[in-house]
Amino acid sequence: MRLSADDREWLTRIVRTGAHPAQEVRRSRILLELDEGVGEPPGRRVVAERVGVDPQTITNVARAYVEHDGDVGATIRRKKRSTPPVEPIVTGEVEARLIALGCSTPPAGRSRWSLRLLEKQVALMDDMPDLDHSTIGKIFKKRRFVLT
Repeated sequence: MRLSADDREWLTRIVRTGAHPAQEVRRSRILLELDEGVGEPPGRRVVAERVGVDPQTITNVARAYVEHDGDVGATIRRKKRSTPPVEPIVTGEVEARLIALGCSTPPAGRSRWSLRLLEKQVALMDDMPDLDHSTIGKIFKKRRFVLT
């Protein structure tokens, strides 16, 4: 692979400054070692020894460089996750229904809603996810809603 002068300079800056994640620095060092523009690139095992990684890592970085069509930034950076690891339970609709419930009149014998009372009421509803009283309190705090 052959890096442009701008890419080489950018990668060198990443390696020399300490303000980047270690994985980016490591991948930058690998790309700089594999660059053919400086001279004949050494073998993958030699590069692996110089950088301090497994030879398979050298192969993976080189493959990523080819798959990204020579885009150095995409090669060294971590891919952004498209979806969160766990879907959020509390959606905007759940928040709106919870606030509407907090604004409604409390059950008979009560002067106002408490977080634990709301928790019990939410547990009785079939179309609402079960929420802990602390989660309900966080939702109200986030929306600056005060139970009165």
